[in-house]
Amino acid sequence: MTRLHLFDLDGTLMYGSAAPVEISRQLGLEQEIADLERAFARQVLGPPEFALRVRELWAELTEEQVALAFEGAPWLDGIREVWADIAARGERCAVISLSPDFFVRRLLEWGAHATYGSVFPAVPFREPVRPDGILNPTAKVKIADELCERFGVTRSECVAYGDSMSDAELFAVLPTSVAVNADRHLAGIASYAYVGRDLRDAYELTSNRRPLP
Repeated sequence: MTRLHLFDLDGTLMYGSAAPVEISRQLGLEQEIADLERAFARQVLGPPEFALRVRELWAELTEEQVALAFEGAPWLDGIREVWADIAARGERCAVISLSPDFFVRRLLEWGAHATYGSVFPAVPFREPVRPDGILNPTAKVKIADELCERFGVTRSECVAYGDSMSDAELFAVLPTSVAVNADRHLAGIASYAYVGRDLRDAYELTSNRRPLP
């Protein structure tokens, strides 16, 4: 059976952190991003407002700092191995994240067949963020449906991996899902739950696969 595996990034592929946090760390703005993350978690800020605020926060951001943030992020072990196994089986994998697209698309080099993130201007920023390019939880469902059409599968052939409230809508419409180091928002929604730092173990929950090396 051909399947499509849909991965969240922040808190899912990345253990206990998020792309905005890792980027802000490179700029010495840990406290500022922590304040924004708390406001976002409390829904004081929605995705467009959060994006506008971080665009202001990252006014001096460079490509080198983005690269350092990506390389130094606390990624789960086994991501490339999982995606290589998916490809070897003739299946597909994609990353759908609310984080900036210039960060998310770097995962194409690790083997993702497609990546989607909130649309930001090129780094270094010379243009404003357009609110209509910022993703939200509902957009994840829409993108999943577009990917189903692109890869010739149905929702019943999808597996979602996520950790938080932004994944709840997607989990609700797919029959198979894995809560990875998840918070309370996915309790009772996910098909499986995994706590740990190796994506291979979360991936193997979805079928009787032989453990990956």
